Amino acid sequence: MDVSVVIPVFNEEGNLRKLFSRLCAAMDALGRSWEVIFVNDGSNDKSGEILREFCAERPENVKLIDFNGNFGQHTAIISAFERVSGDIVVTLDADLQNPPEEIGKLLERIDQGCDAVGGYRKQREDSPLRKYASKIVNFARDKMTNIRMKDQGCMLRAYRRNIVDAIVRTNERSMFIPALAYTFAARPDEVEVEHAARAVGESKYSLYKLVRLNFDLITGFTLVPLQLFTIFGFLTSIGSLALVVLLFFRRFFLGAEAEGLFTLFAILFFLVSVAMVGIGLIGEYVGRIYQVVQARPKYIIKETVGFKNDGK
Repeated sequence: MDVSVVIPVFNEEGNLRKLFSRLCAAMDALGRSWEVIFVNDGSNDKSGEILREFCAERPENVKLIDFNGNFGQHTAIISAFERVSGDIVVTLDADLQNPPEEIGKLLERIDQGCDAVGGYRKQREDSPLRKYASKIVNFARDKMTNIRMKDQGCMLRAYRRNIVDAIVRTNERSMFIPALAYTFAARPDEVEVEHAARAVGESKYSLYKLVRLNFDLITGFTLVPLQLFTIFGFLTSIGSLALVVLLFFRRFFLGAEAEGLFTLFAILFFLVSVAMVGIGLIGEYVGRIYQVVQARPKYIIKETVGFKNDGK
């Protein structure tokens, strides 16, 4: 198999038929052997039924992994990575914001020697809030890690099989697949791809999920936040010691005074809030360890279609 396309699906019944038609046309035009693995991530609409129709329509090309519940986009992708047959693996969202016709651009760069190729959106068709939030996250990631990507949020990406196998072997609970691929790749690259506004449905990433995903990115690839907090803690400790010395000097040499009480309260509240942030930051790292130690299954499959030994 030359190319495996992996598409996670969650409540996308309005986009699936158009996606499948365009995907088949685009992949057939490339003249390569290919398969597409859809992962139904606990959809509660008719997505599962539609995907089964695709399996019956083109059994030589279409496979399905049907989850028992909603386990998240990246987990869905990993479940497909564990079962792909292609030498090159492409990830694609089901919302048609990244056109399947752009897959050929990524494959060209792979053929030229790259082992991980990401797409970056030519003109992003999202809300201003989402655009600015992405810029802030990209800036933070660029400064805190060694991962250099123009557009970490674009899931139209292509990987050589050895990169996919390395991602699967990490066995992490909370992972950010594009960043992992970048760290494993000897020659990563990016190409400009088209981006369209969502025609049907709404984004499955709420503000909380986006924040959660970016916490996974930062805490999974760098200790810089902990190190910065430690440095800040040392500096505030030095400042607090200097303040104590100053207050003792004023108390014993200038006499007791009531002025400045509220200033001290303000400083105290500030330091308490800093301590709370630090506790939360440490909790993020400890939480990642806790998830790994639990050793619970990442996902539960209800059924597979198109694979050997299909079933539950």
